[in-house]
Amino acid sequence: MKVFRHRKLILVALVSGLAATACWLLRPNATLAAVSAPAPLLTITPVNAIYQDWPDTIQADGNLAAWQEAVISAETGSLRITRLLVDVGSVVKHGQLLAELASASATVDVHKQQAAVAQARATLDGAQADVRRAAMVAGGGVLSAQKIDEYRITEATDRASLEFAEADLQSKRIVLAQTRILAVDDGIISSRSALLGNVVSAGTELFRIVRQARIEWQAEVSAQQLTRIRTGQLAHVLLPGGKTVEGKVRLAAPTISTSSGRAIVYVSLPAGSAVQSGMFASGSIELGKQRVLTLPESAVVLRDGRTDVYVLNADQTTVARRTVVTGRRQGGAVEIASGLDVTSSVVRSGAAFLSDGAAVKVMPATQNKQDAT
Repeated sequence: MKVFRHRKLILVALVSGLAATACWLLRPNATLAAVSAPAPLLTITPVNAIYQDWPDTIQADGNLAAWQEAVISAETGSLRITRLLVDVGSVVKHGQLLAELASASATVDVHKQQAAVAQARATLDGAQADVRRAAMVAGGGVLSAQKIDEYRITEATDRASLEFAEADLQSKRIVLAQTRILAVDDGIISSRSALLGNVVSAGTELFRIVRQARIEWQAEVSAQQLTRIRTGQLAHVLLPGGKTVEGKVRLAAPTISTSSGRAIVYVSLPAGSAVQSGMFASGSIELGKQRVLTLPESAVVLRDGRTDVYVLNADQTTVARRTVVTGRRQGGAVEIASGLDVTSSVVRSGAAFLSDGAAVKVMPATQNKQDAT
């Protein structure tokens, strides 16, 4: 009897325990729900994409070259170079003396011709005196008309001889002046082939000058890009040292290369830009303004060859990965070409630690839109 009572108590205890367990399992429990909900992976600040007016640009590459080069050659020949006053890189002014040729023979020729001019002038003076005397006695019959005509012809001939001698003297003086090699314009000496002591011929190149020290960027563009380029448009040239120089389009080539299908755009750069002819540079040409959708660079994640952003879902507790196509970057912002609309709230920073469907906690920001730059 006691054994039966003991078994009955055990059975009642088991049934009560099972009933309590069933009630616990069936009733809603906030603690259980809290345990089943994922913990936020990251506290984020959302940001919306905004439209900005960015310059519409064309990217191009090309060489830096002299705007114009002036060739300075010897104008007289068979003379030796006696002085060299400049070298490559020298800054020169218009009319500055660059070199001298041997001038002794030219000086002697000038002196000889000066004497010839003096002689011709004296001869003309004598002929003029004869004409005056003949005119005084012409009415008295002392001189025949033929003789008077001879005096006049002699005077005219001597006058022509004097003019010839004076012209020859001017020619000798020009030759003497040509022994002084002068700069034809302001600029920088870019080449020097003159050697001290060398005997040069007429037409021998001695120097080259970059006129006015102006260097320009010769950018190569396609035929489609060429149609959008106009004189005066701004250009930004990135030099090999990392410095950016601003210039203006001077001229777009009127022809396109048949071999490469490319055209040259000549961009003038300001003097004193620390650029050198022969450098290779890249840059951009501004065509105008373009309205583009932008996000902060920190919101964009590069992963597995994709460009992703993480968009806050409607529940405001999870995010979804969205692949976008990006374009230019400027001032800490990146252009979103496609894949995103302006109404989406995007994770501003830290998105590299997230995955699709990750739980987040939203931290309201004082400003959920990026500042326009």
